[in-house]
Amino acid sequence: MLRRLLLTAAVSATAALSAVPTAIAGTPSAVPEASPLPEASPVPMAFPVPTAFPAGPSSLSPAAYGVALPALMPPPARPDDSVDRLTVTVHGAGGGADGTFELACHPAGGSHPDAAEACDRLDRKTTWGKDPFAPVPPDILCTMQYGGPATAHVTGTWAGRPVDARYDRSDGCEISRWNAMVPLLPGSRS
Repeated sequence: MLRRLLLTAAVSATAALSAVPTAIAGTPSAVPEASPLPEASPVPMAFPVPTAFPAGPSSLSPAAYGVALPALMPPPARPDDSVDRLTVTVHGAGGGADGTFELACHPAGGSHPDAAEACDRLDRKTTWGKDPFAPVPPDILCTMQYGGPATAHVTGTWAGRPVDARYDRSDGCEISRWNAMVPLLPGSRS
């Protein structure tokens, strides 16, 4: 919850600061005129000093500098939407780890056997701009090893975004991706 509050505050601050250049752009008097250098100045100016910025909103807009501002995420429509909820379905893991489990975070709860640790792990993996449930990129080379027949399907909502991720242990990359999600997914039974 604290993570969400911080992200919301950061996005709000960015949006507020992006409005400042647009407000200043129409007022050339907001930028003081540059004073001429004294005649005896030993350091010549290698570039012209503008007396005022050009007027117009496009001259100081973030797009003029190639900066894309993040889209503001609307607040949840209902209180239920603010809770991170996942459904984890595991097959072929053995040792009583197979089944379908519900996980709710912030606060931790549900039928998941290790809800608090699973929520903590997901919180640690969640960073701005990265999908903690992203699949292995298609152009990456993976070791040819087999980690067993276990598969998992994770669906629901995390950090306000829909989740529909599939996991298996078919090669080194998929094994690593699975292990990065333990204890959300069951650990290996070696």
